[in-house]
Amino acid sequence: MERADLATMRTEYATAGLDEHSAGDDPLALLERWLADAVAAGVHEPNAMAVATSTPDGRPSVRIVLLKGLDERGAVFYTNYTSRKGTELETNPRAAAVTLWHSLERQVRIEGAVTRLSDEESDAYFGSRPLGSRLGAVASPQSQVLDGREELERRLAEAERTAGPDGPTRPATWGGYRVALESVEFWQGRPSRLHDRIRFLRDGERWRRERLAP
Repeated sequence: MERADLATMRTEYATAGLDEHSAGDDPLALLERWLADAVAAGVHEPNAMAVATSTPDGRPSVRIVLLKGLDERGAVFYTNYTSRKGTELETNPRAAAVTLWHSLERQVRIEGAVTRLSDEESDAYFGSRPLGSRLGAVASPQSQVLDGREELERRLAEAERTAGPDGPTRPATWGGYRVALESVEFWQGRPSRLHDRIRFLRDGERWRRERLAP
């Protein structure tokens, strides 16, 4: 198989621009508008976002999760509290996240403090999931080492056997996190790599908007 020449791979961005007027003064409103644009454009899993966490001594890790809630309090995702990201958030409760809608030549970066959702919020979301997803959450010791696929299948069979008539209840080790919107940066691809970058920083009850060099 021929090796890809990464050095010569490039795409010229020229779909649109982002100026201060169209960005407005409210990053949440702009983010919701861009999400709606991604949905309307048929982007595959438009709510996918990479979430980066780190250990107290600064060793980072990153993975793709699904954005499952968004409001003035922050961006919500769900996971196992004992997973790698969960244990890192326990000792270093801050995260950075980025969404990428490549066909729209856009990305959004979020940074902020992370808090757990209430049990009631996590219960409500868990109950809305398909049965298979709920059983999977019970069966999987996320991020732990397995002896093989067979162990996971055995754990799933046990979860199915012990589930009640309405399916399993939410495990105490599974629930939601909210990343506060302390910094929200919008990136729009432009020609010659002179991209538009507009960042909003939380300043008390207000937002401070600034343009960054690409």
